Amino acid sequence: MKHSARIFWKKEPQELFVDGEYSRTHMWSFDGGAKLIASSSPQVVPIPMSDPSVIDPEEAFLASLSSCHMLFFLSIAMSQKYSVKTYEDNVCGTLGKNKKGKTAIEQIKLNPKVIFCGSKQPSMAQVVKMHDMAHARCFIANTIQSEISIHPLI
Repeated sequence: MKHSARIFWKKEPQELFVDGEYSRTHMWSFDGGAKLIASSSPQVVPIPMSDPSVIDPEEAFLASLSSCHMLFFLSIAMSQKYSVKTYEDNVCGTLGKNKKGKTAIEQIKLNPKVIFCGSKQPSMAQVVKMHDMAHARCFIANTIQSEISIHPLI
């Protein structure tokens, strides 16, 4: 099973490029037709060369992990006959130096808040177990080597 995306950037006519003063804003296009404007993070490349109003690769990475985890969690909750009303995660990642001395997202914290509805309500222990199962199944989590911790709220 293959997945793909198209990333496109072009130099603006007024930019020299070789001076480093060029826009990092670019377009992400996906096979289903969705398009997103992206840029480097302003914490990495200063404004105005970065656009803080659009998605950056670090945010996309964290969102991908959180989304994958959520989709597996919802599937697990459904299979255990729990009804989920809302799921919200404020994921955060911390840049640091990895074992090779390279800058990397070294720590990721998922902070999922799940609100259940209906008469069948899971205990906190059951919620933690479902999150553990979701984490073990998540394709993105199985791909990365950063430390990932999950701090569920219900």
